[in-house]
Amino acid sequence: MLDADFFRRWLNVATAAVDREAARLTELDSPIGDADHGSNLQRGFVAVSAVLEKEAPATPGGVLTLAGRQLISTVGGASGPLYGTLLRRTGKELGDTPEVSEAEFAAALRAGVDAVMTLGGAAPGDKTMIDALVPAVDALNTSFDAAATAAEQGALATTPMQARKGRASYLGERSIGHQDPGATSSALLIGALVEAARDE
Repeated sequence: MLDADFFRRWLNVATAAVDREAARLTELDSPIGDADHGSNLQRGFVAVSAVLEKEAPATPGGVLTLAGRQLISTVGGASGPLYGTLLRRTGKELGDTPEVSEAEFAAALRAGVDAVMTLGGAAPGDKTMIDALVPAVDALNTSFDAAATAAEQGALATTPMQARKGRASYLGERSIGHQDPGATSSALLIGALVEAARDE
């Protein structure tokens, strides 16, 4: 079972991963976006870790809902609302229970991904964070490792795609050949689950 400590650990590991990879995320964002994806997420996740250390909600749903609110209030552009919606909706689906099974978490995260698709209007194949998140959620019922691998493969698979959503879509065919920074940061978030589970 997964408790609030697990989800705090997950987000702290994700914060460290985003901090470590911020320059790479911004480099990926430079040719097809605003060149600020890494720095924006870095600021947001640092704020998430800080608020969780200060407030420490007692339930998994509380942890994710608070983290989502923090991302929305601290990250500019599209990343804040999209990642914030992902975590808030997932947290709301988990409700007030003190522990959740991995299957319950997988179902809640799927609802979170669905909310992101509704908000952004993106579908798999559009070259967005959805291309990492959907295969990850599909694999999450197998294991965290399987979800992390699926997310990483999903992010890599965005390279030959032509963007159909977001700022990159303005580039048309010139967006081909670049790995999507949102899918890459989503893979970091899912990959952090593995390390969080290992530290239990």
